[in-house]
Amino acid sequence: MNSPTPQPLPIRALIAPVTPLQQNCTIVWCVKTKKAAIIDPGGEVDRLMDALAEHGLTLEKIWITHGHLDHAGGTAALKARTGCPIEGPHPDDAFWIDDIGASGAKWGMPEAQSFTPDRWLQDGDVVTLGETQFEVIHCPGHTPGHVVFFHREARFAQVGDVLFQGSIGRTDFPRGNHQDLIDAITKKLWPLGEDVRFVPGHGPMSTFGQERKTNPFVADMILANE
Repeated sequence: MNSPTPQPLPIRALIAPVTPLQQNCTIVWCVKTKKAAIIDPGGEVDRLMDALAEHGLTLEKIWITHGHLDHAGGTAALKARTGCPIEGPHPDDAFWIDDIGASGAKWGMPEAQSFTPDRWLQDGDVVTLGETQFEVIHCPGHTPGHVVFFHREARFAQVGDVLFQGSIGRTDFPRGNHQDLIDAITKKLWPLGEDVRFVPGHGPMSTFGQERKTNPFVADMILANE
C-alpha cells in the first residue's frame, strides 16, 4: 500500500532577527492567500517591509507576544506605515508598552514608541490570518501579559521569551515570576505535543520534545528531581 502523500502546510514562516539585541521577529503567512502577520516587530521596519515585498506578501496583522522594547519597539512605526491592526499582548503587559519610549531613549533606539493594541488578547482567543487561524495561549512569568501564538495544524508556535533552546525567559524584571513561567511551559506548552517546532524570542528554533529532554530548566528529568 502506498503511503498517503503529505499535505502541504497552510502556513510558512521567515525569521528576521532585528535590533542590536537580535530579537527573532517572525513573518508568518497563509500560503493560499499570501496574507502575512509580523510577530514582534522590535525595529528595522524598512527591512521588514522589504522582506514582505521580496516574498510577495501582503501584511494583514501585527502580533505582539509581550511588551518589551526589543519585541515591540517598531510596532507603532509599522502600524503608521501600513495601517494594519495590532493584536496582543495580554493587557497585563500594558505597563511595559507604556514604557517603550523611555526604554528606547535609554537603549539607543529613539525611534521606538509606545502604542495601544487594536485588540488585547486573552488565553484561549483565536487570531486569524488569511484563511488560517492561530490559538492564543497566555504564558505569564517572563512578563505578566506574555502570549504565545500556536498553529495546531502546522505544529508551529512563536513563543517569544517564554522558552529558548536550552533555556527559559528571565523572571527578574518587574512583575516577573519564575514559578508562573515554569507552570506556563509545563502545563500549557508541553501538552501541545513534543513534535511542535517553536521560534523563540532569541536564538535557534527547537521542539518541545527536545526541550523536555535536554533543557536544564524544564526537562522532565530535572523537574521530577525537584
